[in-house]
Amino acid sequence: MMTLYTANTPNGQKITIAMEELELMHELRLLDLNAGEQHQPDYVAMSPNHKIPLLVDDGQAIFESGAILVHLADQAGRLLPKEGAARSAVLQWLFLQMASVGPMLGQLWWFRHAAGAGPRNEQALERYGREVRRLYGVFELRLAASACLAGSDYSIADIATYPWLASHHELGLDMAEFPAVAAWLARIAARPATVRGMARAKGE
Repeated sequence: MMTLYTANTPNGQKITIAMEELELMHELRLLDLNAGEQHQPDYVAMSPNHKIPLLVDDGQAIFESGAILVHLADQAGRLLPKEGAARSAVLQWLFLQMASVGPMLGQLWWFRHAAGAGPRNEQALERYGREVRRLYGVFELRLAASACLAGSDYSIADIATYPWLASHHELGLDMAEFPAVAAWLARIAARPATVRGMARAKGE
């Protein structure tokens, strides 16, 4: 039995969605990030970056959501091709989410909603807002030409990216500029595994 430690954030949601999509049996443990449970010594011993999600599979602790998604897909034999150009395509779009989408959207969200009292940091909002719009444009071009990020088949790249791009309403984006992204988001949101995974991340 696998144990998943997670919380209701985009990085946590991607793993609960994947678990439901891959139909993998596991125990779910939701951490209270506001209470600092991710900083407890027993947890940090397994997840040295003090972050969620964390997967423990047969005694092996795996941190970082991208590594967890690859591990789960390889174990299940689904959502990630075993080799060749098809596998490379999935990993490229997965790593784009990890390296750019999460950090940039996360910074914009922070400066819009969590930066604390005082005047808004307009320079930061402009910088991160511009980069986030550029990234949505990258995905718009891709999804206007492809049903899924890595081609015609749904993959862990789509799962990883979905919760982040679905946060557009919190980022002040006008999705009329990105119709292909909006349609892709709607298709993924309607998948039964997505509905279940998003609910599980909330503890429902």
